[in-house]
Order: sequence, then structure tokens, then C-alpha cells
Amino acid sequence: MHMAQGQEIQLHLQGHPSALMASVLKRDQAGPLPPLQPTSLPQQSVTIMPPSILKRWRWWILVLLNIISVLSGQTVATLLGRFYFDQGGNSLWMATVIQSAGAPLLLPPLLLIPKNSSSVFRPPLHKIAIIYIAFGLVIAGANLMYSYGLLYLPVSTYSLICATQLGFNSIFSYFINKQKFTSLISNSVVLLTFSAALLGVNSDSTGSNIPKGKYPLGFVLTLGASATFSLLVSLTQLVFEKVIKDQTLSWVLEFQMYPSIVSTLVTVIGLFMSGEWKGISEEYEGYKTGKASYVLTLVGTAVSWQVFAVGLIGLISVISSLFANVISTLGLPIVPIFAVILFHDGMNGVKVVAMLIAIWGFLSYIYQHYLDGTKAKKKEEEDGRKDINQVASLP
Repeated sequence: MHMAQGQEIQLHLQGHPSALMASVLKRDQAGPLPPLQPTSLPQQSVTIMPPSILKRWRWWILVLLNIISVLSGQTVATLLGRFYFDQGGNSLWMATVIQSAGAPLLLPPLLLIPKNSSSVFRPPLHKIAIIYIAFGLVIAGANLMYSYGLLYLPVSTYSLICATQLGFNSIFSYFINKQKFTSLISNSVVLLTFSAALLGVNSDSTGSNIPKGKYPLGFVLTLGASATFSLLVSLTQLVFEKVIKDQTLSWVLEFQMYPSIVSTLVTVIGLFMSGEWKGISEEYEGYKTGKASYVLTLVGTAVSWQVFAVGLIGLISVISSLFANVISTLGLPIVPIFAVILFHDGMNGVKVVAMLIAIWGFLSYIYQHYLDGTKAKKKEEEDGRKDINQVASLP
């Protein structure tokens, strides 16, 4: 009996559960046990369970919903932003405020979501508060630059320049997120940069209500906003990996809501300090499509940007910053087409070539992502077979 107890303790220390302990007790009743061999059992139990089909479907549905949120939110918000300026809106600060003003809409779902988390760890309040404030300040600056871009550029040109964010994000992901920089990703960066350069020398803007002589400033500020946005996307992935260490929906909503509130407060201060708030009532009264249309434009823009942001952060937390930016860039051909139809933006030869080059760069990255996914899946299958063979070889 002393031998059985010793073996029972040894099994327990080696990480084996009570099932093996019961087996030891049963053998003890039948008779003495043979001596245990040091290598007869692994140091920890290996349980190979095939992935649940339901779990896979849930994951894909979550990814699909985030993708739809990114594409629909970005497209609608961009078009409404241009519509605001075309119909008589002229406040840069108001256009900036509404990009983050919809953040309180996330509070009800945040309160209703159960707080059960896959991790018992929660970052210190002061650390996460500093991150929220820093992100909010940077978001405010990026949103202001985007507003200048929408005011000074045709929306088709604006959208194509925004495609450079994938190239910027590739660079930031390499240094911040340790993303591999393959030949296909390099090709994508070069093509997207070349596409933006073509648009930079093409100052033939035929969009309505575009201020004359402001094209270069709009180009530079939109490019700067794209770089800033890409930096934020990479830093978001870093924060989720190193600080938050969780991927729940409540964290996604919280990470979007609090920095957006900070951004809204900063831009509201800018609205009052600039004096543009005095012209809001005049905008409201003189809006070409009516007062109700003015309110709906602002509300629709605010809601659309929140839908886009939540989907983007969801993709960052579930997959990666580069993948999230790729999906954002997927809206590249969508917005210019709608811009030509709705706002009669000119689509000259240079813009067509720039769009085709940008799509080529986008597809280059998509193909690299496909190769990475195939390689990872193959490695996972090989590791699974090795574990099964290891378990099968045990006596």
C-alpha cells in the first residue's frame, strides 16, 4: 500500500488528474504494482481535441461581422463627410468633432455585455488611462487632418491617397509588431506609394466646391493622416498583446469608446477656440438640402465612424493590425465609384491608373496573407499529428 501511495503522489505531481489516481487504487486492490519506469509517462498530459465546428463558425461569423462593419462604416462615413462640405458645411472642427462624437453610443452595449473574461489579469487603472488619453489626443490630430483632406480634395482622390495606410502599416507592423516583411509586402508598399505619388502630381480636381489652390495641402495632410492612422492601428495591436492581454468584445468597445471621448473633448475645445462654433447656426439654416438633412448628415457620419472603428479594433484584436488595414483598404475601389456617381468627381486617366496600381498592391498583400495562412495551417496539422503519435506511442 505504501508503494501505491508513493506512485499516486508521483502521478499527481506529474500533472495527471484523478482518473489515474483511481486507476492506481484499483490496481492496488488487485495486487502489487510493477515498478514505475521514469520515462513511461510524459511530464504533462496531452489532450488532442479536434476544433469544434461550432466554434469555428462563430469565429468566422465574428470576423465577417467586423469586416462588414469596417467596409460599410468607412464607405458611408467618407461619403457623408464629403456631402457635408458639398451642401454648405464649412466648419473643419465640426467635421472633426463628429468623427469621434458617436462614442457614447457604445456605452449601452458595453454595460449589457457580461464582464466574464478569459483572463483574470486587468491592467492598472493609471496605465490604461494614460493609454486612452494618449490615443485620444493622436486620434484628434488624425481626424483634423482627415477633415482637411475631405475639404480640399475630391473624395475619389482622398480615398485613393488613404490607400497608402496599408504601406505605412506594413512598415509600422515590421518594427512594432514584428511582422515579417516579405517580397510581396514590399511590392505592396512600393505600388501603394507609387499610386499616391501619381495622385500627388495630378492636381486636376474637378469635384464640386473644392477650394482652388488647396490641392497640395489636402494631399500632404491626407497622407499624414494615413500615416498617423496606421501607427495607431499597429500600436493598438501592441496594447492588446502586451497590456490588455485579452480579446473580449467588452475590451474592444471600451478601447474604442474612451479614446474617442478624449478626442471629442479635445476637438470640441478646438471648435470653440477657433470661433467656428459661431457659424454653426448659419450652417444649419443655410444647408442646401434642409435642416433635417443637416442633422441627419452629422448623426449618420458620427454613427458610421463608430461602426467602422469597432469593426477595425475587432479585427486587430482577433487577427492582426495588418489584416485590419487590408480590409480597410478593400474599400478603395468602392468609395471612388460612389463619388463619381454621387458627387460627379472627375475620373481621369491618371486616377484610373492610380486606382489599378493601388488594387494591385492590395492584392499583393492579400496573396501574402493567404500564403501565411496556408503555411500556419500546415504547421498546425503537422504538430497535431506529432502529438497524436506521441500519445499513441505511450505504453
